[in-house]
Amino acid sequence: MLMKTVDLQGQVNTDGPVGEEAQMPDKDTKAMMSVEDTPGGKACPNPQDLRPSVFYSIKFFILCHSLLQLAQLMISGYLKSSISTVEKRFGLSSQTSGLLAAFNEVGNTALIVFVSYFGSRVHRPRLIGYGAVIVALAGLLMSLPHFISEPYRYDHTSPDMPQDYEASLCQPTTLVPAPTPAPSNSSCSSNTEAQHLAVVGIMFMAQTLLGVGSVPIQPFGISYIDDFAHNSNSPLYLGILFAVTMMGPGMAYGLGGLMLRLYVDIDRMPEGGIRLTSKDPRWVGAWWLGFLISAAAVALAAIPYFFFPKEMPKEKHELRFRRRVLAASASTVSKGEDSPSEKSPGASQEKHDGLAQIAPDLTVIQFIKVFPRVLLRTLRHPIFLLVVLSQVCTSSMVAGMATFLPKFLERQFSVTASYANLLIGSLTIPSAIMGIVLGGVLVKRLHLGPMRCGILCLLGALSCLLFTLPLFFMGCPTHQIAGITPQPGDLPGPELFPACSEPCSCPLDDFNPVCDPRAHVEYLTPCQAGCTSQVAQEALDKSQVFYTNCSCVAGGGPVSAGSCDSACSHLVLPFMFLVSLGAALASLTHTPSFMLILRGVKKEDKTLAVGIQFMLLRVLAWMPSPVIHGSAIDTTCVHWAQSCGRRAVCRYYDHDLLRNRFVGLQFFFKTGSLACFALILAILRQQVKEEGTQVTVSTSGPQQQLLASGPGKKPEESSV
Repeated sequence: MLMKTVDLQGQVNTDGPVGEEAQMPDKDTKAMMSVEDTPGGKACPNPQDLRPSVFYSIKFFILCHSLLQLAQLMISGYLKSSISTVEKRFGLSSQTSGLLAAFNEVGNTALIVFVSYFGSRVHRPRLIGYGAVIVALAGLLMSLPHFISEPYRYDHTSPDMPQDYEASLCQPTTLVPAPTPAPSNSSCSSNTEAQHLAVVGIMFMAQTLLGVGSVPIQPFGISYIDDFAHNSNSPLYLGILFAVTMMGPGMAYGLGGLMLRLYVDIDRMPEGGIRLTSKDPRWVGAWWLGFLISAAAVALAAIPYFFFPKEMPKEKHELRFRRRVLAASASTVSKGEDSPSEKSPGASQEKHDGLAQIAPDLTVIQFIKVFPRVLLRTLRHPIFLLVVLSQVCTSSMVAGMATFLPKFLERQFSVTASYANLLIGSLTIPSAIMGIVLGGVLVKRLHLGPMRCGILCLLGALSCLLFTLPLFFMGCPTHQIAGITPQPGDLPGPELFPACSEPCSCPLDDFNPVCDPRAHVEYLTPCQAGCTSQVAQEALDKSQVFYTNCSCVAGGGPVSAGSCDSACSHLVLPFMFLVSLGAALASLTHTPSFMLILRGVKKEDKTLAVGIQFMLLRVLAWMPSPVIHGSAIDTTCVHWAQSCGRRAVCRYYDHDLLRNRFVGLQFFFKTGSLACFALILAILRQQVKEEGTQVTVSTSGPQQQLLASGPGKKPEESSV
């Protein structure tokens, strides 16, 4: 076999015989590396005394890559933790925010296929570093709208007036100066709307860059580790990498919980401070600060990748504790038999060389021509197609819940955004990680074959579906909102607000909710409640605002500032317990379903099949699911805020309808996953029956000859 060797500078050596160059010992390779790394190109007397650079250690690369993927997933998941805050700050609907959350998959999906083509042709560590720099720039770009926008005003007074001014109180029409709507409308349409479109465009551009920068990070990192780690250590290293990486989404929700406790304009607080608390529905947290922190973490993690070599010496030794375990198990093997650990390096190296010889022979045009044929051949495999469909259903459920579960908890149980994020980061994400790990342990310990993997997936999907049923009944109906939800004893009519506030000149676009605690009725503003005065009570840790002399409230008030508390806030913990348990059971199917793909596809198609699987998951699940969930949430809105004549953020939802549609979508996707696993199990059973029939037919001839020689034995008995 003719081979060419490539030196560290990328030049082909043709000085000596091909056979001698190909069989260069490792010690000479180390010496040659030492010569090139030494200043002046002179070799040291004893190359073994040289201290190897830390950037030639695969263990250090694994440490750096774990930290990078952790930071990259943290910046990718941070938007989901602050989605409701971004909606309130920039007046976005749930459909638009869902599209924004899914837009990073657009750039990712467009480029991920070509990663499998380039493979090891490029300088993988350097390309990972460039991708990380793009991710960090995308994080900075996501925070840019905060700095180019006007300071957030939670009421509709002019910038010259302090917020919570008397403009939200009931004022007789004769005392209010005549408005001049024409100039404000013209300025609204020209300046505010243009700024709104610019802000939304910047965020969509940042999400696209985030997807593009994420493309080379995981595939190139995994292939680099697999190429230069010891064959026995590679699975352990990849397991450590995935374990550290899976903490990224949990840290994103935790970071969101901390940042959203801070006021959005913490860098430009108004004079005199603010009177809002985090429980106020008008509260907007410092959503932009988390993007800056995550971008800084990604930028720091990207620095070492510009110092790693394109190729490093392959790891020579197993880890010590792995050698002890293998030595104990090898004592049971006979002396004349080679252990699998001795065979595997050569076999895997031969296989790797074969793949390396095939990949460079394909040009980009040839790769594009071959890809559709391999795609169709893979999709014709029934097990692969059904497993991918089941994972599409599961990923759709996960994508929708990860994007809108914080907002659902805020609306359904009247909890703050920071508390909702802390619940998800501390309960749901760890439960999903435990489910993935438990599924892998069961497959490994019990040596599960395809049939048992299918049974485990079916049981996990069925249990997850059953734990979803109680979620339909855990929640409260929408409390009474004056003029929006009909009150008991009132006849529905065309009037938007009660007649008691008619003497007041209440602006329709103002939002400063107050609550009548005795009747448990909420009003959009103190003006809608007919209140004419305001009282602030200072406490040790916070100040409480009350409004008095309210003509629409029995006894004249007082009413407290802020929305009414939910009557079922105590159900948020049982709800999250069931959601976390369902997440663990759904994650239990992760590893067994992967084994069904790896054991059911042809050996030469495994790598591309996994790439096709991830591409289909992005196109069919991670991209459309947030938009579908956001559209379903928008259909449950009962009162929209208006901004420049367009529909902006939703102020109030129908809680029962919101719960039924959000949980109903989860139930629908879980049912689809269960149906796919049931079909997989039926196909596997049919294949087992067919294999058993073929074995019986193939062995019946020798058995008949064997039994025919025996006295009194009939050939027909052997068929049993």
